[in-house]
Amino acid sequence: MDFAALSEWVNLAIRWLHLITGIAWIGASFYFISLDNQLDPPADKNPLVRGEQWAVHGGGFYYKRKYILAPEKLPEKLHWFKWEAYWTWLSGFALFVLIYWGQASSYLIDPAVMPLTPWQAIGISAGMLVGGWVAYDLVCRSKLGENETLLGVIGAVALAVVAYVSCQVFSGRGAFLQVGAMTGTIMVANVAMVIIPGQRKMVAAMSAGATPDPKYGRWGKQRSVHNTYLTLPVIFIMISPHYPMTWQHPLNWLILLVIGLAGALVRQFFVLRQKGENALWLPAGAVVAMVAAFFIVQSGKQEYTGAEVPPFAEVQAIVAARCATCHAARPSFEGIAVAPKGVIMESPAQIRRWAASMRQQVQTEAMPPGNMTEITPDERAKLIAWVAAGAPLD
Repeated sequence: MDFAALSEWVNLAIRWLHLITGIAWIGASFYFISLDNQLDPPADKNPLVRGEQWAVHGGGFYYKRKYILAPEKLPEKLHWFKWEAYWTWLSGFALFVLIYWGQASSYLIDPAVMPLTPWQAIGISAGMLVGGWVAYDLVCRSKLGENETLLGVIGAVALAVVAYVSCQVFSGRGAFLQVGAMTGTIMVANVAMVIIPGQRKMVAAMSAGATPDPKYGRWGKQRSVHNTYLTLPVIFIMISPHYPMTWQHPLNWLILLVIGLAGALVRQFFVLRQKGENALWLPAGAVVAMVAAFFIVQSGKQEYTGAEVPPFAEVQAIVAARCATCHAARPSFEGIAVAPKGVIMESPAQIRRWAASMRQQVQTEAMPPGNMTEITPDERAKLIAWVAAGAPLD
């Protein structure tokens, strides 16, 4: 059996599941935050009701109410929202294990950043996943958690520290996904360890004829709000492997934070918009953040200039030695079954076809990952000079 090919299909299946369940979780989360922000005072002035909303969608009308604590009587059927979150994390963690732990030498470790063995890198990664949740939960449950503004500042500072530390330990790509895995773990743990258990205790109290403890409602709302602001930065991290100019940069941790800030600002704009406020400064701030990220990337770009245009035979030899172990019809690199993104660079025509893309990858030092094939600065300069000259084949 071709285990490398099987791994690719497993990767595809899990990634697809992750996207499907992630869409479902994000959709439900955004919907309920939006509902909370658009509730009107109850028309019947029921003191138990926090607010209500009439809505029209899909050709029908809906009437929704949110209670301050609980209704007078527990309904026979309650709809719970949890499996979207659980399956998003389960599939995402499986993907993280398959790629970043299973191929740690390729994707999680960069010897130029920190020379780790695979087991050392996996151990640090796992410890950060668990430690991140424990630290976050303890702070939320402490007196500090009663001040939302202070808690937000602490969370932002902690995220900055985690991003910086991750980028000093792992490869750039691995560091970004490590931060994403930590954040996703916190988000799902909020659901599994706080929101759902609290709701179960509220239901149990009502079933016993008692009044539910209001703290569970407060805790659940707090964690739900945290989750909604973390969503867009996490989505960026999910797509970041496609944009090596962000994670391969010497200031990759700062770029991650700036783009994450842009996502949080956009989310805040929609949150306020749902409350009737049109805070246009928020999307403007997001644009400024993205422009800042662009200039940070440009300022740190390594310039490989001054090389003479090499003959194509020399270019082909460099590509064969440094690139074609993966980018081949039958990759020889261990763990690679299919050429990444379908890019094959074996024949002269194929090398010329992908010349522009190769320049981007070589210029940003995104490829080879962790410089596993040990391409030299002189070889990078020659490839870039060849592409700049029009990628001649003579």
